Amino acid sequence: MSLRPLTSAELLSAWERGQGQPPVRQALALLTAAQPDASLDDLARLSIGRRDAALLALRSQVFGSRLTSVVACPTCSEQLELTFDAAEIGGESLALSAESLALTVGEYSVRFRLPNSLDVAAAQGSDAGAVRAALLDRCILEARCGDEPVAAGELPAEVISAVAGQMAEADPMADIQISLTCPACRHAWQATLDIVSYFWAELQAWAYRLLAEVHTLAFAYGWGEADILALSPWRRQFYLGMVAG
Repeated sequence: MSLRPLTSAELLSAWERGQGQPPVRQALALLTAAQPDASLDDLARLSIGRRDAALLALRSQVFGSRLTSVVACPTCSEQLELTFDAAEIGGESLALSAESLALTVGEYSVRFRLPNSLDVAAAQGSDAGAVRAALLDRCILEARCGDEPVAAGELPAEVISAVAGQMAEADPMADIQISLTCPACRHAWQATLDIVSYFWAELQAWAYRLLAEVHTLAFAYGWGEADILALSPWRRQFYLGMVAG
């Protein structure tokens, strides 16, 4: 997916549209800004892996390819500081253009598609099991045991597990896992990188800093917001330095 570089004003507008919205809508607000020729519906129907790969690419355009985070070891609570490059994280989904996937497990045959933002929005809830069931119900297009149709909720656990496994294989960026080892206790585990929440937290901090800069320069020089946002970051910092003396 080709993403258009965003100006400070465009990025700030995308942040404003996503304020107070659930993560799914925040992700779409960012992608809509970077893909103005794509419809909201088309972007919402991207597989989660493809959507998140695009968000990771956009985040690299905006803040650079290096990502830094702090996590606590689940065994000894040691704080680990992580720094890695976006290029080290997976790649594009393998089945992006496929309208549906299929598998057979014993007597069961299932045809399904990859989850997208519309599915995630519809399946939101606090119970992980209920969310998983709702996603499968939306994404399983047809299921049969021999010649008899079967509802998604009636499929055996081994069939559901096989469907989930093939979804993960076809759309690896939908669940980004980082392998970690605690230097203190040597405990090893997998941590999930939620690129939507990570990017949005960075964007929130950036927006607050930028608006504070706008306020300072507008108060000092009487300039309008649009004029200040049109300045390059270097020129904004120069004028801020002059104001600070």
